[in-house]
Amino acid sequence: MERLISHNKVAGIKQTKAAIMSDKAAVVYVACDADPCAVDGISILCGERGVEVVCGCTRKELAKACKIDVPCAAAAVLK
Repeated sequence: MERLISHNKVAGIKQTKAAIMSDKAAVVYVACDADPCAVDGISILCGERGVEVVCGCTRKELAKACKIDVPCAAAAVLK
């Protein structure tokens, strides 16, 4: 999660999907407590595009790393 703190990033499912689709995502973080239905598409996209997926943080931890006030299910570090 250190990469999220110090690099250009996007937060949220829609912005993360957009970054993956436009080949701008280097690493994607998915919260372990996120709704599986909401983040399954992200995992599939990452697999298709060869983007690394990191799990293991909560939505609150992910939001804190992204410096936002609202818990988020996914975030991406940009290339």
